[in-house]
Amino acid sequence: MTDPLLWTLISVQIAMGLFDTLVHHEVTERLAWRASQKLELRLHGIRNFFYAVISLTFAWTEPHGVFTLLFAAILALEVIITLWDFVEEDLTRKLPWTERINHTLLTLNYGAILALLAPILWQWLFLPSAMVPVGYGWWSVMASIAALGVAVFSARDLLAASRSERLLKPDAAELVSVLPPRRHVLVTGGTGFIGVRLVEALVAAGHSVTVLTRDLRKAELLSHPVRVISNLGQIHSKDRVDAIVNLAGDPIANGLWTSRKREQIIVSRIAMTSALNELIERLEIKPDCLISGSAIGWYGLRGDEVLTESATSAPAFTHEVCEKWEQAAMKISEHGVRVVALRIGLVLGVDGGMLARLLTPFEFGGGTKLGNGGQWMSWIERDDLVRVIAYAMTNKRLESPVNATAPEPVRNAVFTRALARALTRPAFLRIPAWLLSTALGDMARETMLASQRVVPKRLLDQGFVFRHPKLEPMLRSITGSTTGSKSKPNREIGVALR
Repeated sequence: MTDPLLWTLISVQIAMGLFDTLVHHEVTERLAWRASQKLELRLHGIRNFFYAVISLTFAWTEPHGVFTLLFAAILALEVIITLWDFVEEDLTRKLPWTERINHTLLTLNYGAILALLAPILWQWLFLPSAMVPVGYGWWSVMASIAALGVAVFSARDLLAASRSERLLKPDAAELVSVLPPRRHVLVTGGTGFIGVRLVEALVAAGHSVTVLTRDLRKAELLSHPVRVISNLGQIHSKDRVDAIVNLAGDPIANGLWTSRKREQIIVSRIAMTSALNELIERLEIKPDCLISGSAIGWYGLRGDEVLTESATSAPAFTHEVCEKWEQAAMKISEHGVRVVALRIGLVLGVDGGMLARLLTPFEFGGGTKLGNGGQWMSWIERDDLVRVIAYAMTNKRLESPVNATAPEPVRNAVFTRALARALTRPAFLRIPAWLLSTALGDMARETMLASQRVVPKRLLDQGFVFRHPKLEPMLRSITGSTTGSKSKPNREIGVALR
């Protein structure tokens, strides 16, 4: 099998398959962490195993006689599994356009490979049965490397499929069980990581939900029935809105903080909050409360200091953003609306946010400590945050500001070890602080290297009970881990709270 065209097409197939696996399956779609994709993952695992066999066969042998029939059967099975996979994907998820195009090109290219290979297999079929050793230099090396790669992803997908059942989320309706029945809640930012779960919980509990979003395509993926609007003018002044949850705003940690980016981050939050103020002003029946997003960045860079809601702030861009956002929200209290500004910590869940970006590198042994690992990370599990939002809607004693973090923050080094243990992987890498600061500037210094040891004093004083107060058991739970050592209490925070 020395045809250069055939080997070129095989190389193209390998490259497109690698792109599909890394970009779509691992990064954009994150199939390994979607409980709904259990069958698709199994199909990928079996198909990748066949790919490994096919690649090694191409690289080092010529299957003659009866072995030609076995090899042809494997090629046919691969086609059947691929067609099955295409059907499963269409039934269970909405494929991005890039994945559809890539699948089309993969199919056409594979057809061309089979067309060129067919006469060769026909010749081999009538030779004496044997696996004849051959070698094609760098072509064989490339095919062997590809075989190793797809074998790794075969094992990874099959293991992920077996884990899928353990990734099933708790009953969404239970998260908002404290709410009175049949509330009408307006949610801005309802297609984001937090908003999607909040909307799911409200809909599951039988509440009426209106979602304001600019991305109507994302809105198609929300739980239904839900009313989707693109501007607040679509809400009539006679409409009854019982509560508003404002989570809208440009992401703060997804790129360099250029002057334009800084302006977008601030304006996106102020403009939406101001628009809500105008809406409430014209509503004949005012909502009971506004639950407005903010962040622990309000406190600035604070080292080891324990920060409750009564703590002061330190200068930082994150403080500027949160301060202006909270000030805009507090103007709404002039209409007699109770305002709660939630200073939200790092929201953890396998479906999105910071943790979602870390899972794949950690799974492949790339667990990394940031800087010296001594900075405090104040976190909250996503479902607990949804429960906090619902609790803030009903508890009239809660007013701005309220820290929305778990009771026990941890240092970055502790977080890194805990996540690695939950995934049963090593974590021995470290990214120097100077490298992060040089590459990402203030964004890295204020979001990745900043130390904020925040505790939710007001929530705890009101008797709110966190389902996930400790990091390591929480990580084992949401990642579907069945192993891992028992977490140790955070003695430093225990001393600080006594």
